[in-house]
Amino acid sequence: MRKIYTNGNIYTFDFTKPNVEAVVIENGRFIDMGSTKDMLLHWDSPTSEVISLEGKTVTPGLVDSHLHLSMIADKFINLDLTGVRSKIEMLEKVQAKAKTLNPNEWLLGFGWDENLFTDGTIPTIHELDHVAPNNPLLISRICSHANVINSSALRVSNYHPTMTIPEGGSIVLDEVTKQPTGLVLESAAEIFKQHIPEKSYTDLKSAMRQAIQFSIQQGLTSVHTNDPLHLGGLHQTYQIYHELLNEEGLGLRSNLLINHEFLEDLRDAGMYAGYGNETLKIGAVKIFADGAFGRRTALLSEEYADDPGNYGEAMYDQETLFTLIKKSRDLSMPIAVHTIGDQALKNVLDILDQFPTVAHRDRLIHTQVLTKDLIKRLANPSRIADIQPRFLVGDFPWVQERLGKNRIPLSYAWKSLMDAGVICAGGSDSPVEPADPLLGIHAAVTRKAPGQTHHGWNPSEKLSMYEAFRLFTELAAYPTNEETIKGTISRGKLADMTVYSKDPFMMEDADELLQTEVEQTIIGGDIQYTKMTAKTQI
Repeated sequence: MRKIYTNGNIYTFDFTKPNVEAVVIENGRFIDMGSTKDMLLHWDSPTSEVISLEGKTVTPGLVDSHLHLSMIADKFINLDLTGVRSKIEMLEKVQAKAKTLNPNEWLLGFGWDENLFTDGTIPTIHELDHVAPNNPLLISRICSHANVINSSALRVSNYHPTMTIPEGGSIVLDEVTKQPTGLVLESAAEIFKQHIPEKSYTDLKSAMRQAIQFSIQQGLTSVHTNDPLHLGGLHQTYQIYHELLNEEGLGLRSNLLINHEFLEDLRDAGMYAGYGNETLKIGAVKIFADGAFGRRTALLSEEYADDPGNYGEAMYDQETLFTLIKKSRDLSMPIAVHTIGDQALKNVLDILDQFPTVAHRDRLIHTQVLTKDLIKRLANPSRIADIQPRFLVGDFPWVQERLGKNRIPLSYAWKSLMDAGVICAGGSDSPVEPADPLLGIHAAVTRKAPGQTHHGWNPSEKLSMYEAFRLFTELAAYPTNEETIKGTISRGKLADMTVYSKDPFMMEDADELLQTEVEQTIIGGDIQYTKMTAKTQI
């Protein structure tokens, strides 16, 4: 059936027709656009469905270029500590959760951030033992690069001081007693994760259904998501998405980043970048090159300003990193590499320069600390800077002490990247930051947290409202080579749109974004979410 959406304030992001009132859709794609009068005159018929947008503002469908839907799904199952403001509050929530579990049942959670605490630091292993004495416990920091465990988790996992720790990880020991403090960094968490019973397929699929519906409510029409490590591997991950998206028709277009651990599975399955359909596709190979700022594991070229002698941690030595990238290239696969520190980014680019490009673009995820030379090297049509503007809200002001004043001007430097011709795409890394793309756009425009009244952290790097929206629409199509089929409202492209309660491009104060709501999410011309029916969507 032909659909005609009329009476809208539609920003197309297509320079040939930047603003229109109506669009015509057939077979899930735009076939025409213009004034309401003209579109009805040329295209209305007895079999057409005419839907009024009632004057509301519309953009191309919002895209999140980097998140973890499976970890968002965990929040519907496990303990969510996002936004907890004190150690005491964290311990109280852990204790309350423990009381709901059977003895010896794992207590899992996510989201603590000691930088928000007003009463001390990370809970010790003894404090965690006190509130969860009968349950092995593993709770991830908001960045996912650090975890806390208790003594039960040590026992269940057969920990002993001489055991081999996975490369790139560490179990933090007390300087005096040489016993575990409860803090586990990076890949060392695998020692404990391997002892956590797998969730049933039914439970995983149910949680993923909720995560997908939640994402659509945020106005998202497409996501690039990294999940195989959390959903039981490549085959089960793809099967869950296939059933939810292709069979149930939930709608959210999903591009799956595949962790390098599953390269052989990818080859054996005959899958490749772009494999799938317009709803579900295989994306790039995901690799971690370093950690994060929270625990000073992001790899820097110069030592941390607040921890002399510490440069961070490389997840792999250069030889191993080269091997991982070569294995990806042997399958003609692009890579998507977590690179927060400037040295991590340089290490990856030095290796990438030794290989020819492939059909799909490589992605450098986060790119938070830069140099002028690195920006030049990123300004390459086969490379994407996959950035997360909302990180600024979570990291400032404390990150200034980590990096020192000399590095800050080219940190979180989105304007410098875009002005240099670097292709940037916008994401959230949710659940590390909220999945709401309007919060990411707000951070890119204001460079401050909601409620703050200053002029923004390093305000010369602010983006305009239009530039910020491009990150989450037009430019977010480039990492997946889909710029010819999505990202703008243009003839022949997929009919994905997001509808808002306010016009972001007419706001005198960008803080109005914080009161702007997603009214509808339209995917392939179909209304997948309407605010009035939100309660029936989850």
